[in-house]
Amino acid sequence: MSTNGYRYIGLGLYTVPQASRLSHVSVGRIRRWLRGYTFTTATGPHKSPPVVTSQLPPIDGGLIVTFLDLQEIRLVDAFLEAGVQWKTLRLARQQAEQAIGPYPFSRGRFETDGRDVFYDMAPKSDGAFLNLVSQQTAFKRFVSRFMVSLKFDAEGQASEWWPLGKNKQVVLNPRRSFGQPIVPREGVPTSILARSYHVERSYPRVASWYDVTERAVRDAVEYEETLVAA
Repeated sequence: MSTNGYRYIGLGLYTVPQASRLSHVSVGRIRRWLRGYTFTTATGPHKSPPVVTSQLPPIDGGLIVTFLDLQEIRLVDAFLEAGVQWKTLRLARQQAEQAIGPYPFSRGRFETDGRDVFYDMAPKSDGAFLNLVSQQTAFKRFVSRFMVSLKFDAEGQASEWWPLGKNKQVVLNPRRSFGQPIVPREGVPTSILARSYHVERSYPRVASWYDVTERAVRDAVEYEETLVAA
């Protein structure tokens, strides 16, 4: 690997189609969110700026999504699905970036009531949430699907994603296998285990081949099937 290539280690690297497959967000939406886009109304053309700032410049002319970018894409999609308007979402992200630094939506300390976006000011308590648009404090108690599937480092940044939940043997970690889905203990890619199972139709045999548990093979197959369904 060239010296320049070391800059990519530990980031997790995905093409836009790979990011789409993992996040269940369409390729077109991801490209628009990363690049911005132009649209026309009765008053003329308008430019919509990117809503997710990519961690890396294009490589060989193609957009590259990192692990942190992927988490921001997932949370933007979750907010939109919950009913948050684009104007509110953009302002909330801008305020969050000013308050806590780059890639704020990859920190998992946000919630919504379907209208506003709240920042968890004290993640180890049930208490204060800051409305990022009005800058007023709200006191709410949330259980977030987004936060439950993530593990965070000492700085509060997302460091692992457990897409089936932490009781299942599937993880994405940007420092392992370039962020591709693997089983955590042995590091075998879920795609390899699932393909082997579909050939052999035997969990014990595949587990023996790769020196993993049968549970790991079952979870890998389950996860890969969710990607096919998407």
